[in-house]
Amino acid sequence: MTLGPLIVQSDHTVLLEAAHPDADEARHAIAVFAELERAPEHIHTYRVTRLGLWNARAAGHTAEEIVETLDRYAKFPVPAGVSGEIAETMRRYGRLTIDTDQGAQSNASHCAPYVPSPPAGSGGGNDGPRRLVLRSDDASILREVASAKRIAPLLGARIDEHSYAVEPWARGQLKQELVARGWPAEDLAGYTPGEPLDIELAEGEWHLRDYQRQAVDRFAEGGSGVVVLPCGAGKTIVGAGAMAAVGAKTLILVTNTVSARQWRDELIRRTSLTEDEIGEYSGQVKEVKPVTIATYQILTSRRKGEYAHLSLLNAQDWGLIVYDEVHLLPAPVFKLTAELQARRRIGLTATLVREDGREGDVFSLIGPKRYDAPWKEIEAQGFIAPAVCFEVRIELAESERFDYSVAEDQERYRIAASAGAKQSVARRIIAKHPGESVLVIGQYIDQLEAMAEALNAPLITGQTPVDERERLFAAFRAGEEKLLVVSKVANFSVDLPDASVAIQISGSFGSRQEEAQRLGRLLRPKANGGSASFYTLVTRDTVDQDFAQNRQRFLAEQGYSYTIMDADQV
Repeated sequence: MTLGPLIVQSDHTVLLEAAHPDADEARHAIAVFAELERAPEHIHTYRVTRLGLWNARAAGHTAEEIVETLDRYAKFPVPAGVSGEIAETMRRYGRLTIDTDQGAQSNASHCAPYVPSPPAGSGGGNDGPRRLVLRSDDASILREVASAKRIAPLLGARIDEHSYAVEPWARGQLKQELVARGWPAEDLAGYTPGEPLDIELAEGEWHLRDYQRQAVDRFAEGGSGVVVLPCGAGKTIVGAGAMAAVGAKTLILVTNTVSARQWRDELIRRTSLTEDEIGEYSGQVKEVKPVTIATYQILTSRRKGEYAHLSLLNAQDWGLIVYDEVHLLPAPVFKLTAELQARRRIGLTATLVREDGREGDVFSLIGPKRYDAPWKEIEAQGFIAPAVCFEVRIELAESERFDYSVAEDQERYRIAASAGAKQSVARRIIAKHPGESVLVIGQYIDQLEAMAEALNAPLITGQTPVDERERLFAAFRAGEEKLLVVSKVANFSVDLPDASVAIQISGSFGSRQEEAQRLGRLLRPKANGGSASFYTLVTRDTVDQDFAQNRQRFLAEQGYSYTIMDADQV
């Protein structure tokens, strides 16, 4: 009998032997419920978390399946305490439900229409609006949460031993608080249908891929939630499929104006929607139409201390809200999303990792993970390009080393990441890939300006006018520009299918989500069927190298290996 690649430990960590022949298979199996914590060369450490187990439960997995997965790949017997804790944790999901006082009818479908309570004094008989109710078959659980200081103000009168009324405004906040206390509620209260809008997918020369259809179906079954797909795998098309499934006015929230216009173009191409039905709400244009695409920047911009545009989220009778790049959702949008629980919501992302640790708020306010496809699985189907990853170690010059040694902590990364030697190494990498389309990506504007000048390449930053950005991206897609130097504005939702080489010269410290976005710039399938090359230039023996180890956790999590080389090997 072959011993498996996993060692499951009683502290809920899972060690993966990276060189084992079954390592990739085991990695994909445990990614459903475990989070990667460390990924050095030989042994990768995962942790089985409560949130990971609840997401797995919401996606239809059972404790028995998860324990069986661990047993199948384990080198040694799985500790009984771990198996028992997995079962207990997953059993907590759904022991409380948020329902209505006509719960028997609404339980039939998560997407049952929801009618909010009328204002006080407005009357209403037996056919009137339904009120929200928190229920549990276990009266002791209900008593426990109802007596909690942060939950009691969100509840109304006790109805009976197994149910409490819920304040009509508190649906989202209640779910947040219940997750924090370890009792995630299943939301069965349904949704307001929104103003109808006929949206059909214009399938003819193209069709939804199997995984895209599965993602749409899982969302439709659950009513709200998050779909996790690699960059380049067609998250926009999944969003369009969700819109067609709901058939109502839709608000789409995106990271920037370039993304908004790419969404608009894709919706016109892929659906029955016309230009007149799609509006842009950004710093440049303020259109509200049956389908409105708004940027996070405009929603979170302040005027005299007030968020002047946040009211847009509740200004129309939306039947669906789409959160693109949901892992970047700003705090003010979270706050208002808590008040929008009667509207269907779908989050789209390449990774659920949030650097601010608010994955629990995504789970409670947007919804649980409904669908997650491993990057390598979609690569194997030919829908995203294969990629090879390299870490190139750079030396600091003597003068830079002195500056680094005397610098304050907050300046050390900037000095290390901006090492002058990165220019010559970037030039040599570009020379190794003649004729290929190359992105040089970084964090610091002065470093990028120097790099663009040294490489004689166009530079795109947040200060570049949107029209100029679109022109340069279009020229890059057309092959008229083979090299672009870009800031973090290119991290998000920029469709550059012909990019085959990325050179990362600096980043947002140890951000795994940024690693996902930047690698994703390369993964659109290539017309020639070729692979992509992802280089990260890292300054040796500095915090730049320390942060790189954290960023590489994302690559390891998705099954990508990376080669470490010295600069003189390029």
